[in-house]
Amino acid sequence: MDWRVLLQQAMQAHQKDDLDGAERGYREVLELRVAQPDALHYLGVLCHQRGRSDEGAELIRTSLRITPKHPDAHNNLGNVLKESGHLAEAEGCYRRALDCGPDHYNAMNNLAVVLEAQERPEEAFQAYSKLLEMAPEFARGYYLMGTFLRNFAQSMEHLEQSVECFRRAIALDKDDLRALQALGVGLYALNQPSEAAQVYREWLAREPDNPVPQHMLAACGGAEAPSRAGDDYVRDTFDGFADSFDEQLLQNLGYRAPEVLVSALGEFLGDPRGALDVLDAGCGTGLCAGPMRPWTRRLAGVDLSGRMVEKARLRGGYEELEVAEITHWLEQHPQAYDVVLSADTLVYFGELQPVLQASHDALRPGGWVGFTLEASLSDDQGFELTPSGRYRHARGYVETTLEHAGFGDVVVRSDRLRKESGRPVEGWVVLGRRKDD
Repeated sequence: MDWRVLLQQAMQAHQKDDLDGAERGYREVLELRVAQPDALHYLGVLCHQRGRSDEGAELIRTSLRITPKHPDAHNNLGNVLKESGHLAEAEGCYRRALDCGPDHYNAMNNLAVVLEAQERPEEAFQAYSKLLEMAPEFARGYYLMGTFLRNFAQSMEHLEQSVECFRRAIALDKDDLRALQALGVGLYALNQPSEAAQVYREWLAREPDNPVPQHMLAACGGAEAPSRAGDDYVRDTFDGFADSFDEQLLQNLGYRAPEVLVSALGEFLGDPRGALDVLDAGCGTGLCAGPMRPWTRRLAGVDLSGRMVEKARLRGGYEELEVAEITHWLEQHPQAYDVVLSADTLVYFGELQPVLQASHDALRPGGWVGFTLEASLSDDQGFELTPSGRYRHARGYVETTLEHAGFGDVVVRSDRLRKESGRPVEGWVVLGRRKDD
C-alpha cells in the first residue's frame, strides 16, 4: 500500500482516539518511508498522549531536523515539554513556531500560558493581548485572558475586566461551560450575587439536569446549600478539567497541597521504608504519588473522575487505580490501609463525619489520616459553601469531628494551599491517628 494512504489512515485513527491503530499506522509508514517527517511528528504526539513523553519529544525533534520550518511541529514539541514541566524549553519552541508561522495563534496562546506559569505576568499579558489581536474570534483566548486577569488581579478593575472576557468567550461559544462557571464566580467576587445567580439560572433553563449550575447556584446563595457536593457535579467538573488540571493548579495557581500534606505526614510516619499500604482518596491526576512513594509498599488511588484517573495512570506510581466515590470505597475496605490521605478532596464535603468515620474504619489500629481543607476563620458554624463551589471548615468543627470518628493525636495546622484571584487561599493541613481498639 502507498505510504501516503497509510499515513492518512493513521491520522484519521488518531483523530478518532484509536491510539493503537494510529500507532501501528505511523510505524508502518516509517517502515516504508524511513524518517518520514509527518509520521515522526504525529507519532511523537501520540507517544506523549500515552505517557511516553521523552520518546515523543525525541520523535518530534527528529522530524524537525528534516523539516525545521514546520510551525505545528515546534508548537507540539512545546506542548510535550510544557506538560512535562520543562517550561523554559517549551517557551523556546513556541517562539520558534511563531518565527516560522507569525500567524500561528495556537503557539501564541501556548506562549502566553508558559509565561504566566513562569510568573512573568507582564510578558504573559502582552502575549494574551497579542493573541486576541491575532484571533479576535477565538473564544478560548478570551477565557484564558479572563482567567489570567483573575489570577493576577491587583484591583477590582482587573476582576471587572476578567468578567468582560468571560462574557466575550460565552458570546463566541455558548457551549463554553467553564467560561459560564467562571463568569458566575467573577460576578460574585464583584459583590453581584444576584447577577451571579442569574447566570446559573439561565444555564439551568438551558440544561435543567446539569449538576454544575445546580451546585453553583447554591454556592452563590441562590438555592439551599447541600451538605456535600453531589457526585455528578464532582465527576462532570473534573472530567472537564482533567486535561488542564496540572497546568492550571501547579503552574498558574501555585498549588501546594500535595507536597504540604505529605511533608506533614512524614513527620509522624518515621523513616520512609516502603512498608505502608496507602490510599490516595481523591487521587486526581496523581500528584501525591511521587512525594508519598518512599513510604509505600502499596499505593492505591481512587477518584470519581475517570478522566483524572486516566491521567494518574499515565503519571504512574500506583499499584491500583479505581474510579469510585471515596466514602463508599473506604466502607468496602475495612482495616485495609496504614494511611489514608486526601489532598484538596474534602473541600467538596461540607459534613465531614461520614467520610472521616469511613476513613477510621478503613485504617488499621494506629493508622493515620491526613487531608487538607480550606479554612474558615470563624467558629460560628462548622462549614460553609463558598462561591467557588468548595467548602470552608472551622478548626473547632474539624477537631471535634475527628475525635467523634475515633481519632486521637489530632493536628490542625494553617498553611497556604494555592492562589485565587491574586490572593493566597488559606487552608488547614489536618492529621489524626486511629486510636487502638
